[in-house]
Amino acid sequence: MSQSTRRTRPEMIGEAIKEYIARHGLGPGDRLPQESHLVEALDASKGTIREALRGLAAQGLIQTRTGPGGGAFICEVSDDRAMELLSNYFFFRPPTIHDIYEVRKQLQPVMVASLEGQLDESAFERLEAMLTHYDHPPASQEEEQAQRLKELEFHLVLVDYCPNPLLALNCRFMIRLLMSLTTCRRIYAQPYPELRQRGYHYQRRLLEALRRNAMDEAREIMAEHMQAAQALMEAREATLDKAFFRAGAGDDETPSREYLALRDYSAHPVMDAVDTTAPPTG
Repeated sequence: MSQSTRRTRPEMIGEAIKEYIARHGLGPGDRLPQESHLVEALDASKGTIREALRGLAAQGLIQTRTGPGGGAFICEVSDDRAMELLSNYFFFRPPTIHDIYEVRKQLQPVMVASLEGQLDESAFERLEAMLTHYDHPPASQEEEQAQRLKELEFHLVLVDYCPNPLLALNCRFMIRLLMSLTTCRRIYAQPYPELRQRGYHYQRRLLEALRRNAMDEAREIMAEHMQAAQALMEAREATLDKAFFRAGAGDDETPSREYLALRDYSAHPVMDAVDTTAPPTG
């Protein structure tokens, strides 16, 4: 075993504690044995046990409480915590928009197909409520950004009903990446009415198919949605990159029309008209 993969004594003790939790069927809220018991059972020093518990706490698996009735208690790792840990993995090598949508194109249609029989009326009410946030042109650039995030949250609501926890985790992570990726934030910070229009159009069709329990149709709609979203996002990424580099050129070079249009919109946003009955193009 290489030096980089060799586990420390506290890490080994941490794994032993996790095995103890699994073997005894313990769950969130249950209390671990007292420190003295762990020291004796695991043949480890107090310092090693405490370091192991700190490691498990950092992973979000346990929580320590002080005072009367205190100790180490098992926690369920929250979605936010799981997303944070996964994001740290990609901190120095963030995926591109292309990377994310190549995965989403594979996973999202499968996730939608898994929803058969999972959506009750309260689920449809949640999804309908999300659509109301972006079924109209925005009154400002700030609202347009908020609408884009709500459009992504629509997908998060869908994932909440996915019965496959591994599929749900991967879909949720892709969506969270789109919400936080620097490149995506640049795109959301600029006017892009077509992105909202297309998103609303596909999601309305998807919701209608799901209500009819037409799962094959729903899967096809989601596949089309992901393909169209990828094309729009990559096209806007290329436009913004082009505008950025031209704007940064010397004084003897005129900024691109794209850059000027985006700059002028930021100063004087123009509302767009929406035809939600028109089929998507591209």
